[in-house]
Amino acid sequence: MFPLRDNIPTDKKPVVTVAIILANVLIFFYQLSLGENFNYLLFKYGAIPFEITQGQEVTYEAAFPIPLTLFTAMFLHGGWMHVIGNMWYLWIFGNNVEDKLGHFRFLIFYLLSGLIASLTYVATNANSQVPMIGASGAIAGVLGAYLIRFPQARVLTLIWFGFFVRIVAIPAIFVLGFWFIIQLLNGLPSIGANITGGVAWFAHIGGFVAGMGLFKVMRLFAK
Repeated sequence: MFPLRDNIPTDKKPVVTVAIILANVLIFFYQLSLGENFNYLLFKYGAIPFEITQGQEVTYEAAFPIPLTLFTAMFLHGGWMHVIGNMWYLWIFGNNVEDKLGHFRFLIFYLLSGLIASLTYVATNANSQVPMIGASGAIAGVLGAYLIRFPQARVLTLIWFGFFVRIVAIPAIFVLGFWFIIQLLNGLPSIGANITGGVAWFAHIGGFVAGMGLFKVMRLFAK
C-alpha cells in the first residue's frame, strides 16, 4: 500500500513540515555534489551505534561530540528513493500533526521522535559499525501521532496485486496499522542478528511508539 493523500483539512500552514522537507532535499543535493565523498559524509555525520555506545570513533574524526550524530543522521539519505519516500510520507501526514501541535511544538516533537527512534535502533544494534541515516525514525513518530489523532481519516491509497492496481480510500488506522505490522514482522527476526546494513526497522518501531506517546503528552500543552 502506498498513500497518496488524506482528506483532513488544516487550519495552519505547515511551515515547519515544509522547512524540514526543504532541509532534507537541499542536504541530499549537497551529498550528491560530493561525488566520491558521498559515503564519507554518511560515516562522518551518520549515527554509528558502536561509536555511541562505546564513546569512541571507529571511522572519520567527528566534527562535534558523537551523540550529536543522532540528530545529524536524521537529515542524511542514502539515495533518491530513500529521500523521496521519506519526504512523501512527511508531506502527507506531517501537516495535520503540525496543525494540531502548533509549529514550535511540532518541531520539538519531530526531533524527539527521531532521537528516540535512533536510540531504539542503537539499543538493539549496539555493536554495529554501519551508520544509521534517514528521517524515517522521526517520520515514524509523525505516523504514530497521526494514528492517535486521526484513526478514521480516509487515506487515498495505491494498492497493487501483481498486475492489478487500484486506488481506494482506506481508514488511516488500517493504512498505518499495516505499516507498523510490516515493521514488526521485519524487525523482530533481526533481534540478536549481526546487522551490516539495510533498513533500520527498530528505528521505525521506536519512532512510531514514541510518536504516539509524545503526541498525547504534548497535546496537553497545545492551545
